[in-house]
Amino acid sequence: MSTTKIKGGNLTGAYLARYALEQLPVKHVFGIPGVHNTELYDEINKSEKIEPILVTHEGGGAFMADGISRTSDEIGTLLIVPAAGTTHAMSGIGEAFLDGIPMLVISGGIRSDIPVSYQLHELDLPRLLSSITKFAKRVERHDQIVPTIFEAYRHAVSGEPGPVFVEIPVNIQLFKGEVAELPVYQDLPAQPAPSDADLDRAVDLLLKSKQPGLFLGWGAKGAREAAIQIADLLGAPVSTTLQGLTVFPADHPMHTGMGFGAHSVPAAENAFADVDCMLAVGTRFAEIPTGSFGAKVPENLIHVDINSQVFHRNHRAKVALHGDSAIVLNALLERLKKASVSSTDRHEKKAAQIARDKAAYYKEWEAHRNERVNPYLFFRELKSKADKDMLMVVDDGNHTFLSAELFPVTHPVGFISPTDFNCMGYSVPAAIGAKLASPSRQVVSIVGDGAFLMTGLEIITASSHGLGVTYFVFYDGELSQISQGQEIPYNRKTCTVLGNIRLKGIADATGAAYVELNSNEEIGSKIEEALRIAESGRPVIVDVKIDYSKRTRFTKGVVGTVLKRFPIGDKFRFIGRALWRKLTG
Repeated sequence: MSTTKIKGGNLTGAYLARYALEQLPVKHVFGIPGVHNTELYDEINKSEKIEPILVTHEGGGAFMADGISRTSDEIGTLLIVPAAGTTHAMSGIGEAFLDGIPMLVISGGIRSDIPVSYQLHELDLPRLLSSITKFAKRVERHDQIVPTIFEAYRHAVSGEPGPVFVEIPVNIQLFKGEVAELPVYQDLPAQPAPSDADLDRAVDLLLKSKQPGLFLGWGAKGAREAAIQIADLLGAPVSTTLQGLTVFPADHPMHTGMGFGAHSVPAAENAFADVDCMLAVGTRFAEIPTGSFGAKVPENLIHVDINSQVFHRNHRAKVALHGDSAIVLNALLERLKKASVSSTDRHEKKAAQIARDKAAYYKEWEAHRNERVNPYLFFRELKSKADKDMLMVVDDGNHTFLSAELFPVTHPVGFISPTDFNCMGYSVPAAIGAKLASPSRQVVSIVGDGAFLMTGLEIITASSHGLGVTYFVFYDGELSQISQGQEIPYNRKTCTVLGNIRLKGIADATGAAYVELNSNEEIGSKIEEALRIAESGRPVIVDVKIDYSKRTRFTKGVVGTVLKRFPIGDKFRFIGRALWRKLTG
């Protein structure tokens, strides 16, 4: 690492932290000032590069940081207080950790220069955060600050990305210390790449396959063009994870949807029924995309990932290719081109089948009408009224899988959602972070009423900064993903029915505009109205009286898969109990 000498070298820790952050791709820091970090905030406020953003809750700040990291080259950064500020932020940090999202967390810390215990906010923060970060360290001296922040950042963005944590004691922030040299940040070394022999083995499996298929996760986002060409060359259907919906265009003839199996839409289930060789890229075969591990993976599995620890965990791979998805898929593509692959007939037949299945599924949804807003009609109108590169940010709930099944994501980084940590309350603040990262881009949030209640007041942050995010709140008065799951085995809903929520009151309290959408006839005009208001720089809450009476394929498939795994006696007990409750009311 090269260094540059600073004359005098007598500097505060707060200045050193600012110096380090200004060398990294950091433009915003999120958090709330407190007694242990006010010096850091005062120093950051002097920066011409970094803007401090006040949030209403550190958990919301963490989701904003996540939204920035998912949608831009900037790393989402937190500047929080120890103890409560840190524990509040842990939901967002945990989401980033399990979803593979880089995040830089800077915290103040208790004084390290006085020999007393039981100080305010005294906790062992690195130990607390060690299980949900890739790196967690408390600095002890001024000359450790810059190298530690640089080291943390490298951990955050190398290999499988994730959150990192650095604690700076308040006395080190406030007081000056001698620092002989300041490091200058240097870029990361090259990423790993698989061997030629393993690449050749993978190509051999694909060429011998009667029906190959691609399964793409978030880790494949850098290999979008190569994946498209490979799918075309092989005539291979393409399924994605939930987070991976944005890595392959939904208007491509080989695109099938999220997942494959009984929990997926018919286009995916049917297209993958005869797949005998799977090229899986940037996915861990986790619970959601596999429908609670109900999806069947062929024996001939080629697994590509930057994290070698994911190989052979849930499914043994015939060929494991450790490396960056863009490097690996481009290498596979070159070999397939040299092999002069021809699969025109297979491509045409599979594309026709996928198109028929998609059309039939949409028709089924369109026919399901009642007095509330039909989800398919809503998403169809949103697609036609929104900008082509609109970014959709969804939360965790029934609306998540409606979005996945009914909204075709066609543009890169056009869809983000909480996935493996699966935290409710994500969408409202994450959309704010995404809008800060790309102010000129249209950003909409799809959020259930239960999830909205968790972080809805964060919209005041959007109002304060003139961020025109459109929040479509799917209102049905229930925690519907769980209440629907309760109906089948229990025939009752316990603690999943919400109180009467007046969303207009929340709009008034946060400075947002309010639009009410009650029927199918209003969908187009109300979406246009909301998007028009958002263009002026004002956030909008759209109260969508959604119809959740038709279950998604995901919900039905997962319930069925889970029930099948029950021991036979318990299976009959649950079915019998549900039938009895239905008969007796």
